[in-house]
Amino acid sequence: MIEIDIALLLTLAGVALLAGFFDAIAGGGGLITLPVMFVVGIDPLAAIATNKFQAASATVSATYAFAHKGMINWKRGLPMACMSFAGGALGALSVSLVPKTLLQACVPVLLILVATYFAFSPKLDNQQRKAKLSTALFCLAVAPVIGFYDGVFGPGVGSFFMLACVILLGQTLLQAVCNSKLLNAACNLGALSVFSLSGAIIWPLALAMACAAFLGAQAGARCAVHFGPRLIRPLLVCVCCIMALKLLLSTGNPLGDWLHLALL
Repeated sequence: MIEIDIALLLTLAGVALLAGFFDAIAGGGGLITLPVMFVVGIDPLAAIATNKFQAASATVSATYAFAHKGMINWKRGLPMACMSFAGGALGALSVSLVPKTLLQACVPVLLILVATYFAFSPKLDNQQRKAKLSTALFCLAVAPVIGFYDGVFGPGVGSFFMLACVILLGQTLLQAVCNSKLLNAACNLGALSVFSLSGAIIWPLALAMACAAFLGAQAGARCAVHFGPRLIRPLLVCVCCIMALKLLLSTGNPLGDWLHLALL
């Protein structure tokens, strides 16, 4: 186990602060924190479990900030959050059963599609659109599936929730950001409830990063409310593209390996 000293705590807390800021607006905070934790030599299982704790802190913080502004519809959101929590817990329990290579190949493609949609759709403003699914159907069919994915793998889950809220529930972009944070927080907590039982969390590091992520998410949520789609849309596109590129370049990604061979 790597020795956790003050310098390492402060460094990773600073990384978590930045990740919490971006995650509150467009998701993708884990793509900032996890690689850094791997680089400094933290065991992969401990890094994933510890990162889930700080990720949950960031999404809970962002949810609180949006709720404080009166921007979360709890009557509609709580049932979806409960199903997202259940999906996250089930995903964490099933983490060894789902082929990671399948997710590594599919998720970058999905992220690029999300980025393309948000980049080129002319209707992404604060105008309400007609919902394609009822809240009940979204609650039963969409929230637990995306939550399950978060428990198993995780990258891009905030963006997937956001896109689902825009396309399927007809929400404005700012409404989708607020709702996606609630659902993301729920599945993070569901997965964390399982990971915490494994004893893999490095608590001093987790608490330091969680506090920093909480503060970063507060700042990010306030920027999202203040600037609205002007900030959310371009940042979301950039984060999705960066996440897709990061996953494609990861060791063992079958799609990335195929593209590398095709270009030779």
